[in-house]
Amino acid sequence: MKYVRLGSSPLEVSRICLGSMTWGLQNNQSDADKQLDYAQTQGINFIDTAEMYAVPPSEETYGKTESIIGNWLKVNPSRRKEIVLASKIAGPGFSYIRDNSEISSKTIVEAVEGSLKRLQTDYIDLYQLHWPNYSSPHFGNHWPNKINYTSVNAEEKTEKMLDILQGLSNCIKAGKIRHCGLSDDTPWGINQYLRLSEQHDLPRMVSVQNEFSLLHTKDWPYLIENCVHEDIAYLPWSPLATGLLTGKYLNGAIPEGSRWTFMQRNGLFRDTPNSHQAVQAFVDLAKQHNMPPATLALGWVDQVNGVTSTIIGATSMPQLIENIDAFKEPLAIEVIKDIREVLKRYPSPF
Repeated sequence: MKYVRLGSSPLEVSRICLGSMTWGLQNNQSDADKQLDYAQTQGINFIDTAEMYAVPPSEETYGKTESIIGNWLKVNPSRRKEIVLASKIAGPGFSYIRDNSEISSKTIVEAVEGSLKRLQTDYIDLYQLHWPNYSSPHFGNHWPNKINYTSVNAEEKTEKMLDILQGLSNCIKAGKIRHCGLSDDTPWGINQYLRLSEQHDLPRMVSVQNEFSLLHTKDWPYLIENCVHEDIAYLPWSPLATGLLTGKYLNGAIPEGSRWTFMQRNGLFRDTPNSHQAVQAFVDLAKQHNMPPATLALGWVDQVNGVTSTIIGATSMPQLIENIDAFKEPLAIEVIKDIREVLKRYPSPF
């Protein structure tokens, strides 16, 4: 396993990050325990979760994933120092999470306390803002004019960012979190936080996790360039595009128990004719090179310059094993060249 520094922090994390959002709905405690144990045998020390999980989110499953990880830590207390544990505070959008409130210094303190209790730990290594208070071009909102930026009050948003950093600072001083990061954010958001941190001597954001895959490459090159030069760890989530890139949803198939059988908060916006055409091309390419489609997709993300650690997830052990194995050997140059030709045909399929 290869390890890299997490942005400007001193933390060393594995190039693979184990995601956990299915634990508590599609997976139970026993499933999660097996995944956590196996991941550690493979050298994975980076675990990502969120207070909002399991996914798809609901009031019934809110906090369940963190509780499952907490149960594992309680049984295996010596493991805590061996892992870099990341969690996230939910932004506005849910009536059952702090009455739909925005992220603020006050809600950060409340959320951290709740996460620590569920995780049964004294500290969180990386605490992230799950999504910003302002509209961001994620979850299908990246097309021109989906967001009316000229109507945004940037000064007001910046004042709220300062308040957020002050809340994070209080938690770091209290020893409850070690470092802070972003999720589903933009170059403007990253740079505003960095500027405010420097101006007010507040904690520096060390990472951002955004959706990134063969079907969704919008962060290259501008956001990733920003991350590289500002020493921000770039953490791709959904590198298999919610399983699309495995080919399991081709020809209208929706396997029993798969993610697409669950109601999605934002709908199946990735389910487009162009997406399926692109997936078919990548699946055919994987077959041509005698490798599983997941290996092709994950191997490609791993080799993108500027990627720090790729967040993977699985609902079964065979899936997890295959996904982890995808990182063992880099893709051959000829495979990358063939992938590039498909990307040119389907640059933004959803």
